[in-house]
Amino acid sequence: MTYQQCSSQMNENMVICFTGGRNVSQLVTDNLPDLHFVGDCQCFPLYWYEKNEELGGLFPDDESEYIRHDGITDEALTIFRSVYPQIYATRKKKDGGPEITKEDIFYYIYGILHSSEYRERFAANLMKELPRIPLAEDFAAFARAGRELAYWHLNYENVEPFPLEEEGNSENPGRTEKMRFGKCKKSDDNPRGIDQTVLYVAENLTLKGIPLAAYDYVVNGKSAIGWLMDRYQVTKDKASGIVNDPNEYSDDPRYIVDLVKRVVRVSLETLEIVNTLPKLHEKPQPANWPFAWKAE
Repeated sequence: MTYQQCSSQMNENMVICFTGGRNVSQLVTDNLPDLHFVGDCQCFPLYWYEKNEELGGLFPDDESEYIRHDGITDEALTIFRSVYPQIYATRKKKDGGPEITKEDIFYYIYGILHSSEYRERFAANLMKELPRIPLAEDFAAFARAGRELAYWHLNYENVEPFPLEEEGNSENPGRTEKMRFGKCKKSDDNPRGIDQTVLYVAENLTLKGIPLAAYDYVVNGKSAIGWLMDRYQVTKDKASGIVNDPNEYSDDPRYIVDLVKRVVRVSLETLEIVNTLPKLHEKPQPANWPFAWKAE
């Protein structure tokens, strides 16, 4: 599946969840998130829906029960089009046409939020306020990167698993109680003697050859692999006695093993996209820049 095909097959909405503070992070989802999806986050949807109060009759049309509104305003679209006129000159009408669309802006923002330059330059601002989006010279590059990043982040459970070495019973990995790293000789650089290239995933299976670079993809202060290890373990709530058992999440005995391999792939693909982002080279604000958008 290509990124372009993916965008037309996604659910009815997408939302960028942004977390400020010391561990600035962002993650897109097409499921309904809560306020702690990636820490204490604020969510910015592609669309927002309003109940159709005028709907009547015994058999209302389900598709008209809610009115869909764009998360990107008409004002924003006008400004972006004035700054970046006809940048998709060769794009066919069925794919959006030559002019920037609101979906393009959504992906552009997601790409900008992943820019290392942007995050470093505006680190102090991002710790205490919502992100302000600059007008980068190469809009198309950031929009394309944002679209590709969204593909990997939305489809992390379905992408082709990364080809890691499997040691043990591949057909029946067994239960996952708590994943743990392999061990190696202690050193000044590694005083705990932890080998992150090796991960004991289940009682009957160990994954080897995990690229260390995969741990560089960090979401809210922890690597994506680290989040997976933290959440996919058997735990019991002391107050309620409720047991969280990830082995019950799927009937597929390889679900957790393959999920680890998929998250490794998504992490590496994310880093490759981020590392190829161009410099911002900001354009000046146009004359029609709204007063409400100006920094105080």
